[in-house]
Amino acid sequence: MFTIDAHLDLSMNALEWNRDLTLPVSEINVREEGLTDKPDRAKAVVSLPELRKGNIGLVVATQIARYVAPDNPLPGWHSPEQAWAQTQGQLAWYQAMAEKGEMVQIKNGSDLEQHLALWNDSQDNHSKPVGFILSLEGADSIVNLDYLDKAYESGLRALGPAHYGPGRYAHGTDASAPLNAKGKELIKKMDELGIILDATHLCDLAFWDALDIYQGPVWASHNNCRSLVNHNRQFSDEMIKALIDRGAVIGGAFDAWMLSSNWERGKSTPKERDVKIATVLDHLDHICQIAGNANHIGIGSDLDGAFGREQCPWDLESISDLSKIPDLLKARGYSDSDISKVMHGNWLNFLKISWG
Repeated sequence: MFTIDAHLDLSMNALEWNRDLTLPVSEINVREEGLTDKPDRAKAVVSLPELRKGNIGLVVATQIARYVAPDNPLPGWHSPEQAWAQTQGQLAWYQAMAEKGEMVQIKNGSDLEQHLALWNDSQDNHSKPVGFILSLEGADSIVNLDYLDKAYESGLRALGPAHYGPGRYAHGTDASAPLNAKGKELIKKMDELGIILDATHLCDLAFWDALDIYQGPVWASHNNCRSLVNHNRQFSDEMIKALIDRGAVIGGAFDAWMLSSNWERGKSTPKERDVKIATVLDHLDHICQIAGNANHIGIGSDLDGAFGREQCPWDLESISDLSKIPDLLKARGYSDSDISKVMHGNWLNFLKISWG
C-alpha cells in the first residue's frame, strides 16, 4: 500500500550524522560500528532504499537549525545567519538527491498528481524517486521575513515555528511563552504565502496564539497524545479537538520516549517498556475517538530524528516496517477505507484541498 510519512529529518542524517542515505540501512550501520559520538550509531532505520522497500513514496522532509542565545544550554548556532546557512546546506543535499534521481521535490498540486501517477503505475518501485515536500522545523533560521520569501521560492511548503526550548519566533517543547511580535508577523506572512502551519512542538500558549492568527491549512506532522503519555511535547485533548475543527491531520510519532511515561534516555529500552508499533496506534486511535472518525490521523514517524533502534518500537527493524500498520489496524477493526486514509489518504486529501 502506498505510504506517506509526514516527518523525516533526512538532510540532518545525511549531513550531521554523515550517512549516505542512498545505501541500504545495513551498509550504513556496518560503517558505523564502533562509533560512539551519537547514541544511535549503527542503529539507523532510515535510508532511501528502505523507504522504497516499504512503498513509502512521499515524505515531508525537513530542514532544521536552531539559534541559541548565550544563556540557552541547547545545541545550536550562535546567530540566525549561521542557522540559515545550515538550512541551505540541507537544501543543497535535497537538490543533489533530486539531480541524482533519488528524490523529486513536490511543490504544488500538479507535481503531486504527476508523482502519484508514477508510483501507482503498477511498475516496480525500487528505482523510483522518493517524493519530498520541504518543511522547516523551527523558524530560528528565518533571519527576517524576506528570508521566508526566499525559502518559499526554494520550495518550502510547511513550517513549524518552534522546536525545543525558546525560539526567536515561538517557544517550543519544555519552554512556555505566548508568540512574540515577530512570531505573530511570521504567522501572518506564512498565511499570505500559503505555507502550511505545522503545530508540532509549539508550546501551549504559542499553539493557541498561532491558531487564532493563522487562517490557512494546519497540520501536526509528528505528535502524540498527552492523555496517554503526560508531557508538554504532546497535545492535550482540547488541542487535538481544535486541530480536528480546523481540518488538520496529525501524524503519529514513533520516538519511544513519547510512547512510554517517564522514559529515561540512555537507560530505558523499547523491549523493556514494550513500546511497539501498536503503541503508536493507541495514540492514533485516541485521536479517532475524539474526532469520531479516522479522517485526521496519519504517519509522521520522525524515525530519523536523532534516534534509531535504541529508541523506536522494538518490532521495527527499519522504516520499511511501517508496512505492518495495515494488518495491525485491521486487527483493531479498522475498515479497508480507513486504513487507506491512515497510510496516505488523509495526507493526500489535506494537500489537495490546501493546494487546490
